[in-house]
Amino acid sequence: MRVKRIIQRSFQDAFPKSRRGREMAAMSLLLDEAPEILDLVHRDLTAEASAGAGREGMTAEQVFRCAVLKHLHGFTYEDLELFLQDSWSIRAFARLRPDQEPSDTTLQANIARIQPATWEAINVLLVTLAKKKAIEKGRKVRIDTTVVDTDIHHPTDASLLFDGIRVLTRLLEEGQALRPTPRYGYSNHLRVAKKRLLAISNARSDPARIQPYRDMVEIALKVAGYTQGALGVLHAWTGEDETQRAHGLWVAQEMRRVLELLLRVVDQTRRRVFEGESVPAQEKVVSLFEEHTDIITKSRRETQFGHKVCLVTGASSMVLDCVIESGNPADSELFERMLDRQEALYGRPPRQSAADGGFASKDNLAAGKDKGVKDVCFAKKRGLSIAAMAKSPWVYRLLRDFRAGIEANISVLKRAFGLDCCTWSGWRGFLSYVWSAIIAYNLTVMTRALLA
Repeated sequence: MRVKRIIQRSFQDAFPKSRRGREMAAMSLLLDEAPEILDLVHRDLTAEASAGAGREGMTAEQVFRCAVLKHLHGFTYEDLELFLQDSWSIRAFARLRPDQEPSDTTLQANIARIQPATWEAINVLLVTLAKKKAIEKGRKVRIDTTVVDTDIHHPTDASLLFDGIRVLTRLLEEGQALRPTPRYGYSNHLRVAKKRLLAISNARSDPARIQPYRDMVEIALKVAGYTQGALGVLHAWTGEDETQRAHGLWVAQEMRRVLELLLRVVDQTRRRVFEGESVPAQEKVVSLFEEHTDIITKSRRETQFGHKVCLVTGASSMVLDCVIESGNPADSELFERMLDRQEALYGRPPRQSAADGGFASKDNLAAGKDKGVKDVCFAKKRGLSIAAMAKSPWVYRLLRDFRAGIEANISVLKRAFGLDCCTWSGWRGFLSYVWSAIIAYNLTVMTRALLA
């Protein structure tokens, strides 16, 4: 049965006297002051029906602390496994028993069980604890957006067609390994598809790409036909045992998912390459693996593939709130909602707010004032007067300079806590990754504020 924490501490729970060691010791004590975190994590870890059976497994405290360690040090799961075996200070922070040496797959499986809503609730607990310790009062906030990339290659129609052909061919081969073997036919066109992909990549003009693209589409449709035939066979297929039936069901589900995406890629290729149509961003497929990915474009900036994230930070540099968007809404549409969330978080609106110029509008200024925000500063005036935004030019300049600090907060999140690119799969994984990185960052900010 899984427990929340180990009461009996190990004699090895000691930290080095270095600056980083003192920080880890202080952070460990800080987490002890928020035991409600363990209740939330334990609820997710025991949500499955079989959670009460089998071996004891990692405690809720160990799982959460290992997730924090992963972001604190930029570990992969393989790195985390190594350091949990090799470093006394890392083991002390994770509070592992002397006989515990969790593998990378065990760590990944346990951390993945923590739901995005749980991570968000943990951040609320940390913000509440920061208010109690007078680290962050939430009286002055700054708002800005950034983009967190998904872990995909740069999408082109040719590469997406090849991805679909490759994945469906692999699934067709995997289906043939089932027992008893489903009786469907297919051919492997990967070699010729790769040649056409290289021809498209190396072509020196758009007209030279047309014929290789036609060949790629023809191959994709052949593979799609093989897949549709295989799905008809798998629908009536019965495996020799429960394991085979479960695997066959998974293969069929993956075939359907990838087939649907590949046919959409074929359609967008015909429209864009053959008919010269400009396909709207919301209709495009940019990945067969992370299909939730959005196309994020900003004026005079490189197009990014991921999701827009709206952040609110305070005077302490803590991230007080975060909203991960689906789609690419304008910044001006997010301002009022972020203020509402701040009021829900603290039970009152902030006294002062500072936001990037993209949030500036007369409606947002009026909404901020109506909610009780005394000074509503936007980095660019966009037709708004200083007198309407702040009580004096001096206050406006202070808030404008204060807003610039969120750029540094975002930079640290991206460089030191992995928020430049999400390496966890799926929409749920994306949400969990962003929130867990923010929590590791907030714990660092709180710890250094207490040690200052």
